[in-house]
Amino acid sequence: QVQLVESGGGLVQPGGSLRLSCAASGSIFSVNVMGWYRQAPGKERELVATITSRGSTNFADSVKGRFTISRDNAKNTVYLQMNSLKPEDTAVYYCNAYVYSGTAYATRAADYWGQGTQVTVSS
Repeated sequence: QVQLVESGGGLVQPGGSLRLSCAASGSIFSVNVMGWYRQAPGKERELVATITSRGSTNFADSVKGRFTISRDNAKNTVYLQMNSLKPEDTAVYYCNAYVYSGTAYATRAADYWGQGTQVTVSS
């Protein structure tokens, strides 16, 4: 039983900033890669950024230099700092995490998704 709860979405003007948070909770043994995806109306869900437990990151070309992903392993939380936002960044943002739940002797691995949070960039 693992849940990912997102927060931080909202309406922001072009050029503004927003910080998304996603906290994993439940019977967690370990959390592998965590990341953020987004889906705009009429478009497929796309990868925004990922981060490993050691801090290695990967970004979509469209957000490089503007977005930063980070995590707090002690809190099982991942963040997405979004700067210099553009109207084309408007989408529902989903948190994702590959989680090993249970114990060291009985674990279940699964890909979990947050509920999604709306980010709207408009003047």
